[in-house]
Amino acid sequence: MTISIATSNGVCHVNVTGEMTIYHAAEIKAELLPCLELGTELEINLSEVSEMDTAGFQLLLLTKRAALAANKSLRLVAHSPATLEVLDLLNMASYFGDPVMMPRTVH
Repeated sequence: MTISIATSNGVCHVNVTGEMTIYHAAEIKAELLPCLELGTELEINLSEVSEMDTAGFQLLLLTKRAALAANKSLRLVAHSPATLEVLDLLNMASYFGDPVMMPRTVH
């Protein structure tokens, strides 16, 4: 799991690569939350997240709540199939701004 951070025009851009799981939760939390102080907006790119469990989801939820408390906006962009699956399973897509859901295969 790696996180890259860049800021431009008041927006902190975060790119998460690899697993957002319980095994990396403390590390992710330590890097995500301080990003709220780097700009007026936080944008998290999830396109390279290979796996997400409920601990990874809880980190996104925590970050969203911290952003709201700080009166800053949070955008989740470029969802990977793993992140879409979790948001869909937990019925939380609308809370994070309705990412475009991937087509489902009917079995």
